[in-house]
Amino acid sequence: MWRRGIVLAACAVLLTLVMIFHAEIPNRIGNLGSLSETFLPWFGVFVPVLLVLGLVRRSATALIALLLPAVVWLNVFGGLLTDKSGSGGDLTVATHNVNAGNPDPAGTAQQVAGSGADIIALQELPSGQVPAYESALADRYPYHSVQGTVGLWSKYPMSGTRPVDIKMGWTRAMRSTVTTPKGKVAVYVAHMPSVRVKLNAGFTATQRDASADALGEAIADEQLGKVILLGDLNGTMNDRSLNAVTSQMRSTQGAAGNGFGFSWPASFPMARIDQIMVKGIEPMSSWTLPATGSDHLPIAARVEL
Repeated sequence: MWRRGIVLAACAVLLTLVMIFHAEIPNRIGNLGSLSETFLPWFGVFVPVLLVLGLVRRSATALIALLLPAVVWLNVFGGLLTDKSGSGGDLTVATHNVNAGNPDPAGTAQQVAGSGADIIALQELPSGQVPAYESALADRYPYHSVQGTVGLWSKYPMSGTRPVDIKMGWTRAMRSTVTTPKGKVAVYVAHMPSVRVKLNAGFTATQRDASADALGEAIADEQLGKVILLGDLNGTMNDRSLNAVTSQMRSTQGAAGNGFGFSWPASFPMARIDQIMVKGIEPMSSWTLPATGSDHLPIAARVEL
């Protein structure tokens, strides 16, 4: 029983090394590092698979080796399995990539508004459907602005609204100052370029990475101390290529969520690429909203200003 399962033990050790040293996987070859980091939580699925195989082989070596990836996964992601949400907070925000081909824009807008959010950010707004979203949200949100394909709706006054250049050639990011009862907050809305996994090119994310750097610079230059970022970043908090943004902001899901909060694809969520991030603000709770007519799930958070 000690000699059997050497290959399974080697697989367990290799899985451990990938989870520990994922930051060392180079991006030079098809952005393989970013791809592995995007789906890093799912590496834990291999643990029960190896466990079953080890039991079938009746291999003590494989079962002992399996402790390594199990401990590492729990150390990295175990904290996300607990409910860190709390009560309180004085501002609720929500964000949703509504999908340009959404068959029910009005219904989608009303569903997101049903979260009770004080501020709503929408991405992937086709110009032909903007009036439908505006009409559906007009009663609850007297202040709003649409810049390119992203929009912001607020119950509180907005000022200093402008596009943010994320090096795409057209507008997919914006910034506005929202004057809440607790003071002014800089709210950014962004929709990073899409990424693809191609057999001949790997994880194609070059344009997304450049846009993330530009967005990170804009947030770093922000004069207000309280900042909220809402949007579809087409990347997870683990993806090193988003460091320009993630290194200076906190994820509300990571700080005050319950579970992983995966948001895409809506039919079987596998990654949280839609983000609510804050700077100078305390997250109190964070959650995923029910599916709409989009291929993304909307997400919301309550924060303390």
